[in-house]
This record gives sequence, C-alpha cells and structure tokens, in this order.
Amino acid sequence: MSFKSFFRIVVFLLILFVVLYTGMYNTETINFSFPIAFSHSIREPAALIFFGVFAAGVLGGTLLHGSGGGGSRRSSKEK
Repeated sequence: MSFKSFFRIVVFLLILFVVLYTGMYNTETINFSFPIAFSHSIREPAALIFFGVFAAGVLGGTLLHGSGGGGSRRSSKEK
C-alpha cells in the first residue's frame, strides 16, 4: 500500500469521524431547506441530515474523480 493511499484513507476516516461526532451531539430535529430539489423543508434529526450531505459529497467526489479515461495514450509516432 502506498503512502498516498494510506493518507487518503486516514483523511477519509477523519472526515467520517467529524460527521459521526457532529451527529452524536446534535440529536435535535432540524428543518433542512433546499428549494432547488425539494418544494418543502425536510424535518429530520440532525445526524441524518449531516450523513446525507456527507454521502452526497462522497458520491459526487467519487464520480468526478473516477470518471477518467483508461491510461495514457500512445503518440502517433510510435509503431
């Protein structure tokens, strides 16, 4: 395992810990308003809202990062 992969895993786990820690201590029900996607506000526990926003960010980042084409291209001069 390379250092870069290990570092990414550690950073990901630290971010996940912050989301978990925030959710554990913010158990009140909150109103989440996002007018572009929802016509009315969502009233859920803060932990679920934090996890949902985190999950959307992880999925979006994975899709953006993982959409690269496969490998390097060879120049037209190579046979």
